[in-house]
Amino acid sequence: MSNSTHVAVTGAAGYIGSRVLHQLQRDHPDWTLTAVDNFYLGDVRTNGDVDVQHVDIRQRERLEAALDGADVVLHLAAISGVDDCDNKRDLAYEVNVQGTNNVAWFCQEHGAALCFPFSMAVLGDPDRFPITTDMDRDPLNWYGKTKVLGESAIEDFAHGAFPAHLFMISNLYGGHEIEGQTVSKGTVINFFVNRALAGEPLTVYEPGTQARNFVHVKDVANAFCLSAERLVDEQAAGATGAQKFEVASDEDPGVMQVAELVQRIAAEERGLDVDVSLVENPRSAETLVSEFGVDTSAIQRDLDWAPEQSIESTVRELLREA
Repeated sequence: MSNSTHVAVTGAAGYIGSRVLHQLQRDHPDWTLTAVDNFYLGDVRTNGDVDVQHVDIRQRERLEAALDGADVVLHLAAISGVDDCDNKRDLAYEVNVQGTNNVAWFCQEHGAALCFPFSMAVLGDPDRFPITTDMDRDPLNWYGKTKVLGESAIEDFAHGAFPAHLFMISNLYGGHEIEGQTVSKGTVINFFVNRALAGEPLTVYEPGTQARNFVHVKDVANAFCLSAERLVDEQAAGATGAQKFEVASDEDPGVMQVAELVQRIAAEERGLDVDVSLVENPRSAETLVSEFGVDTSAIQRDLDWAPEQSIESTVRELLREA
């Protein structure tokens, strides 16, 4: 890999993007890094030696100017989550579909490689396990539908033009620090930990047996950094087209199991007596399968990636250090 490698990160102020930017600086101090975000949710303005530029991926000309010279784009800007996308459908479409088209167009025009995450929400109700990226797309909600469209667009743009990695990512948890600022998000495990610390009951949506695969944000960020390294090599070799990888762990407990784990560790670490309550599920468009195994052999083989974090140790650390 050359010393002149230039990597750009969209959504660089956010939950995953800020950690990716931190790790790229740590692992590749010789690389040129560009960071952009429109600060819709993320608010990390400076990350190490890199300032995050205010750029909206919906504005193609501004985006093209900001990404100028990039060899690899790690495209993490998105309206994420089922509820936010349901409540702001037009915005979700503009960012997740039109914005992603703009990023893929840039890569096609300028020969940059691309890495893009989409959610397991694209699958809807999986009909077999373990989950793989080649399963049928049948999203149950608007978030999943916008991610299917983004995935499809990148496949089309990348064909014969540039190499791309598409990451199907399971449910995130955990947090990290940037410049002394904790960066987290209200994903289910983080939600339970915060409720426990506040002495509030851990509310589990019925039936409670619904399983999810969980992967730590630091492990996901590591996957993006490994992708950037590999894409530089693939680009130099003239590779084109999209490869898809599952990014997940081997932990796929039911939601009630997670709540009871947090309840137990809150008592052990903080002496907190926290209730767990089962409540009516407000989400009609949600998969309720009781297992959620994922086949991660492709990313382990091709990118030499494996998860290093665990749910129990992370929950214990979050409760101990809060």
